[in-house]
Amino acid sequence: MPLYSQDQIHTIAAKIKDVRFGMFTTVDDDNVLTSRPLTSQQIDNEGNMWFFTSDEAPFTHHLEHHPDVNVSFSNPDDHLYLSVTGQAYLLKDRAKARELWNPLVRAWFPGGLDDPHLAMIRVRIQSAEYWDANASKMKQLVQLATAAITGRAAVDMGKHTTICL
Repeated sequence: MPLYSQDQIHTIAAKIKDVRFGMFTTVDDDNVLTSRPLTSQQIDNEGNMWFFTSDEAPFTHHLEHHPDVNVSFSNPDDHLYLSVTGQAYLLKDRAKARELWNPLVRAWFPGGLDDPHLAMIRVRIQSAEYWDANASKMKQLVQLATAAITGRAAVDMGKHTTICL
């Protein structure tokens, strides 16, 4: 993997490190998009995002035939919005589960690492887009008000970046 990809992976990880939940969107067999909140556990150095899940969750059965997913994160207080696309795989990887296990996960898996339905989702990140508004709230409000009054688009409302891995 080229060095620039490592920098991009670290950029994505740094952007979402303080965002607890992402909305994990999948496609079912009828091509219907559905989303649910999941907690990202890690973005590894290979560009994989990891999640705990139950192999009984209905959406996990669609991943085999429809692995394309989107995970969106937002932190409105910091004006950060990030969207990740990738390929998702349901795995029974006990070593990875042990590596990422923390006491909060037990709330969903009372049997701990021995829970027979404990599974991992690995999302191989393909691309990510983020919007990071670096302007102060007051500056943004002034720009929005000016745009509303003048009918011209607001400018400099933040940074939009696309990362392809």
